[in-house]
Amino acid sequence: MPRRERRCFAAVAALLVVTGSVVLAHTTGRDRSADVPRSLTVATWNMCGVRQWHCAATGGPEVKEAELKRLATRSGVRVFLLQETCAGDLEKVRVALPGSWHTAFRAYAWRDAAERTSTVRCAAAGQRAAGVALLSAYRLSGISSVASEQPSAGLQRGILCATVATHRLRVCTAHLSRPGDDLAHPHWELRDDQLKALAAAVTGRRTVFGGDLNVDPPGAHNPASWVWPSGPYGAYRECDQTSASSRSGRFTHRSRHKIDYLFTGLPRAGCSVRDTGASDHYALLLRVRTG
Repeated sequence: MPRRERRCFAAVAALLVVTGSVVLAHTTGRDRSADVPRSLTVATWNMCGVRQWHCAATGGPEVKEAELKRLATRSGVRVFLLQETCAGDLEKVRVALPGSWHTAFRAYAWRDAAERTSTVRCAAAGQRAAGVALLSAYRLSGISSVASEQPSAGLQRGILCATVATHRLRVCTAHLSRPGDDLAHPHWELRDDQLKALAAAVTGRRTVFGGDLNVDPPGAHNPASWVWPSGPYGAYRECDQTSASSRSGRFTHRSRHKIDYLFTGLPRAGCSVRDTGASDHYALLLRVRTG
């Protein structure tokens, strides 16, 4: 079974994104209703909102903002786990949605060969930083950026978690590295450690976690199956998983691969895959029973 080569402690430490990474949040005000629904729809969607990342053909910010609103108002999504979103676009949607919505945002970083780190910016004026985010119809608390191993040179993504207190639910959105993303060490595999960090960030059954994990489900046809820890499919169930032993799931990317996931310990009441037409990723919607 292939494994990445061992690295010394100093090299590993240099790759860690510390928990204290800057997180921008807008999570003030009261929740919309004192009546807590007994179910909740959570979605993960890589918006392909960073135009310079081969996203020019997937529509502009207005198209992506409209799709987010449609998922919220027509499909009933109340918590979004987002990747490749722009802070300015996210704020526009938060303000435009009916009721009081809340956000948490963690920017991507670029680390060059001289170990200088800078924030990744979206291309258009007003879009601001690019990153992962949470968008919720309920107030968010306990917001934290989870430490995970990242490229020593190149794009550093990340993991962002928060608690939806109204439903007593911990949610985490993640965007994992791809093979070769470490420009200084392109043969290093990072997803195994990143998946372990994601799994360790959640405890108990009252959680929904996932995002764009940049890896196919474990199985005989996936040579990278070894990067998966036991936790996600062992202690939890994936949105599109048909049975405890199954590692099935409809594809979530135009390349016809499943690389987007939602895991939960709560009872699943439904799972759907939506081609929004505004990204190379499809939105994955999970309905869980929280009552």
